[in-house]
Amino acid sequence: PKEPGITVIDVAGFLAPSEESRMRQAIDRLEKDTGYRLRVLAQNYPLTPGGAIADYWAVDDSTIVFVADPTFGDLLNFNVGAGVDLDVPRTFWNRLSGKFGNRFYVRDNGEAKAIVDTVAAIDACLREPQGRSKCSGIVEVSDGLF
Repeated sequence: PKEPGITVIDVAGFLAPSEESRMRQAIDRLEKDTGYRLRVLAQNYPLTPGGAIADYWAVDDSTIVFVADPTFGDLLNFNVGAGVDLDVPRTFWNRLSGKFGNRFYVRDNGEAKAIVDTVAAIDACLREPQGRSKCSGIVEVSDGLF
């Protein structure tokens, strides 16, 4: 993107413009409220922005890069900064991927719903208080976060 500060990039065209706009607003609120930085990239290999995306987003220890790409099986892939890794159990990302990223969920609900539901679950997890049970469940929002 030419403009700075874009938190959602959908080169695959999975999201409707209204979904993308609402997701950007929700991500902005999440960052202001928690300090965590969530970035979403929807792509379909070979149509990808490549490694330049990390520089564009200035990925750091508090950043989660969520890549939605169905090319190699599971739709959901996460790159989690070290600071996030300390606060969110690693099992959360596996459970999240297993719930919303599997081919059956995507087949039955579509890529857009899988992406929206994933962002809603990440938002809910990051807002939970610290403790043993932080992010122990996957919040499912029937109509999405937005």
